[in-house]
Amino acid sequence: MKYRELGKTNLDVSVVGVGTWQFGGEWGKDFTQREVDEILDTAGEEGINLIDTAECYGDHLSEAFIGDFLSRRNREDWIVATKFGHHFHSNFERTRHWSADEVLKQLDSSLKTLNTDYIDVYQAHSCSDEEFNNDDLWTMLDKQVQAGKIRHLGISLKTNDEAYQTSKASEVNAEVIQVVYNRLDQKPEEEIFPSCQQQNLGVFSRVPLASGYLSGKYKPGATFDKTDVRSRHDKEETLRTLKKIEEIQQTEVPEGVDMATWALAWCLKQPAVTSVIPGCKTQEQVRANAQAATLDVV
Repeated sequence: MKYRELGKTNLDVSVVGVGTWQFGGEWGKDFTQREVDEILDTAGEEGINLIDTAECYGDHLSEAFIGDFLSRRNREDWIVATKFGHHFHSNFERTRHWSADEVLKQLDSSLKTLNTDYIDVYQAHSCSDEEFNNDDLWTMLDKQVQAGKIRHLGISLKTNDEAYQTSKASEVNAEVIQVVYNRLDQKPEEEIFPSCQQQNLGVFSRVPLASGYLSGKYKPGATFDKTDVRSRHDKEETLRTLKKIEEIQQTEVPEGVDMATWALAWCLKQPAVTSVIPGCKTQEQVRANAQAATLDVV
């Protein structure tokens, strides 16, 4: 495993992390605590120290799995990033909660559920510019940093058009940007990454496998169970995506190299990216993801 300093924070994070939306039950599988333990223990064995989650991956369900795990492990071994701004009601249904008082309640709930006294990176989750421009919110969060409940603030961008929020990150004392970046979506290279580098912000690359499509497991015409969030994607767009990925696999991925590993390494060659945070459902996927740290991509 390799490690990079997370922007101007004092955190050294593994270049491959673990994304945990899947633990919330919206990716076609319900997890048990034992399965989560096995995945996270395997991650630790591979040198991974970064876990990314959110309050709305299930109703704090993903956080609860992680919190149970952390209660039986050394908390100091892990860098835990979570998010705020929403409340989960049922699969694919959330409400938005952005007042300072509401977010403070979310923070305390996340701390309790995660079985921790502090959150390493606390991220605004897909907020609009109007929700972002809230002095009361950021003042409250600064106070929580001073109180030790939060080590560092971040912004998880909703879309790759959020150059405004990125440009204002330092003004609200945010030190980390989370953004969609993968072989199929390189838009952050235009404005977001230059702004991050100028401000010395850490960058988490989410959806680095394009919702799993870049794993190479799915061929054109693939279908997904209704409990899987991918079943909600536009079918024609999914077909075009899978055809494009088939072409990439044939023309860009070296023979004998796992496509998912290659796709993560492709993201990591971008100098602005600190860490990729792919989701994973099995220990084998964790091991394959970790190999991206050692794979050179031209």
